[in-house]
Amino acid sequence: MTEEMNMQKAKEVFDVLVTMLDTRDWKYEKHEEKLLIKSGIKGDDLPVEFIMVVKPRNEVVQFISMLPFNMPEDKRVDGAIAVCAANYGLVDGSFDYDLRDGEIIFRMTSSYRESTLSEDLFEYMIMVAASTVDQYNDKFFMLAKGMMTVQQFLEQENA
Repeated sequence: MTEEMNMQKAKEVFDVLVTMLDTRDWKYEKHEEKLLIKSGIKGDDLPVEFIMVVKPRNEVVQFISMLPFNMPEDKRVDGAIAVCAANYGLVDGSFDYDLRDGEIIFRMTSSYRESTLSEDLFEYMIMVAASTVDQYNDKFFMLAKGMMTVQQFLEQENA
């Protein structure tokens, strides 16, 4: 597929994403030139902010949610263990973890290569990702602040 065709398909996918958000009266910030949308929801405790971006080169849509804190240096190994434990039980999406700075990002990706993505799929991506981030951000935060040990995190995961 040529670069021009990739961009045309990416714009079509982006338009479906925007239509889904508009149909559901979702508040968002659109950056059409970057094929990127910023939005968020109020979680149980911490806000869940996210970016959805269409990537023409890879022919994927990515949902990315950066947690609003980083693991402090003395908790980075515990953070890595907790992220691995969380990822083990996830059905869709995953947490990425940067051991250098303690940043945690939730990422969910769907390919549109030789297919069409629907509004329902985009809604699914938002709902699953928001629910997953909301389920784990408090636990990761408590671990980062010393309010929970990695052992307690693992016990909750295995309960």
